[in-house]
Amino acid sequence: MKNKYLLVNTKVLPDVFEKVMEVKDLINLKKARDISEAVKIVGISRSTYYKYKDCVFPVSETAKSTKVAIYLLLGHKTGTLSRILDKMAENHANILTINQDIPINNAANVSITFDIYNLKIKLEQLLEDIKNTENVIKADLIAME
Repeated sequence: MKNKYLLVNTKVLPDVFEKVMEVKDLINLKKARDISEAVKIVGISRSTYYKYKDCVFPVSETAKSTKVAIYLLLGHKTGTLSRILDKMAENHANILTINQDIPINNAANVSITFDIYNLKIKLEQLLEDIKNTENVIKADLIAME
């Protein structure tokens, strides 16, 4: 199933989505030791958190840029990361950070954070293009701000 993203006012959503974001904030701000403690504080189950954690992201109303973090698992072939970065540059994604692990078992973990403020295509299309790049084993949206 193809991912589709919507910007939705939280007034029309069940409280659980905001609580998932609260858990993420507690963990990121080190106000909770772990996920178990954070879900107890906000009053949701661990299973609820895990069900929605990769699908709920905050959007800043005052931001003049939008930062996106993606996770990639790439086959260890020359030029794979370069082709992905070329696609991103062609569509005016502004790369902020790249973290790449050494290849193990012929695959490398890569995380890329980039700004999509000037993106020429929809984020969904860019992610689909990246997923369809040769030697991309996996590509997931991690976070969006």
